[in-house]
Amino acid sequence: MSESAPGNSSRNGLAVLQHRNFAFYLSARVLSTVAVRMQSVAIGWQVYQLTGNLFDLGLIGLAQFAPFLLLILIAGHAADRYKRLNIITVCLSVQMLVGLMLLGFTLSGLTSVWPVFATLVLYGSARAFMMPATQAVLVNLVPKENFSQAVALNSSCTHVAIIVGPVLGGLLYLAGPTTVYIISAALLALSAVLTALTRAKNLQVLNREPATWHSVLEGLRFVWSRPIMFGAISLDLFAVLFGGATALLPALAHDVLHIGPSGLGMLRGAPGAGAALCSVILAFHPITRRVGLWMFGGVAVFGLATMVLGATSSFIIALVALFLMGAGDMISVYVRHLLVQYETPDAIRGRVSAVNAVFIGASNELGEFESGVTAGWFGLVRAVLFGGAATLAVTAIWAVKFPILSRMDRFPHADEEEAAQRKSAAGAA
Repeated sequence: MSESAPGNSSRNGLAVLQHRNFAFYLSARVLSTVAVRMQSVAIGWQVYQLTGNLFDLGLIGLAQFAPFLLLILIAGHAADRYKRLNIITVCLSVQMLVGLMLLGFTLSGLTSVWPVFATLVLYGSARAFMMPATQAVLVNLVPKENFSQAVALNSSCTHVAIIVGPVLGGLLYLAGPTTVYIISAALLALSAVLTALTRAKNLQVLNREPATWHSVLEGLRFVWSRPIMFGAISLDLFAVLFGGATALLPALAHDVLHIGPSGLGMLRGAPGAGAALCSVILAFHPITRRVGLWMFGGVAVFGLATMVLGATSSFIIALVALFLMGAGDMISVYVRHLLVQYETPDAIRGRVSAVNAVFIGASNELGEFESGVTAGWFGLVRAVLFGGAATLAVTAIWAVKFPILSRMDRFPHADEEEAAQRKSAAGAA
């Protein structure tokens, strides 16, 4: 896929697992991802069966995004002020509670979707505090020389969980939603325990500055001052915002592809399969040259695959399209994550990660709401096609608007390190 760093080998790609705390954290991350992806299949199918309304599928995303938007910048400040691993442990415990609440609603005979939406507001609140902490904590768990491998391996394992979770959720749903909610709550409880046992290798620089508007908005000012970082984050925001067709998968599965919950689980897992394969390749062959081209190419593939998904009535072609969507998105995520983490001082890493999380959350949950609204206006298939076309348009506009990003050959930190090495060598000579 790309040129690898000198001396890189397959052995180096897995060496990061020798760090016990990273292994604990990664295990917790995988288990919790499986759990929430199982829940997402159950929630989507349950809601669509109850109402048959495309707009309600969009409300699932809005219920999670609204509290996320309100809390995320405060959560970023918290990720710099308090221990990130402790924040993650608490958030996983709250997510376990959400699973138990969904179980209770189902056992009591759910006849309205509003209790589900209310519970998702609580989930969105926990996710708001968890996302900047999880994005910022990775650099504290491994040595700097292992960080890029940790990012790729974390992404690949997470996306394996994104494959397994929906497929498992769809299969377990055949026994009823209660089975899904019980198992997901148990997995989240185990994840919380593993995270509580994890210790940071590199001490986090705790920022004791009180929470003021100036300190909370520091991450936003930092991102705004760096065109490369802002361009990468905003590209992902608008591309995925318009291409959020995954929210409509329950309707596509039921009305277009004519498959049941197990088939929906496979559709939900296909993007994760594409992302996982791509991230495994990146773990052993990280992108080091033509970085901007790879990023824009990944987003373009995402948009084209979205259009194929909207145009097909074949289950196999839909799976392939979703697989390519996941692979394209993974390239964009990889480049953006390295840009954010490498270029951010640890003292404000949580707040910058919060800004990144706002863009990610907007593109995902708000994108799901946008898809539900456009499907209600234009129809299911037209909404998916419109989303793919809009993603391609955003890619072209951003390539022109941010030429410094589209023409970027290497990550900025790599150029700085090489310049420092040349200066050191010249001084020694």
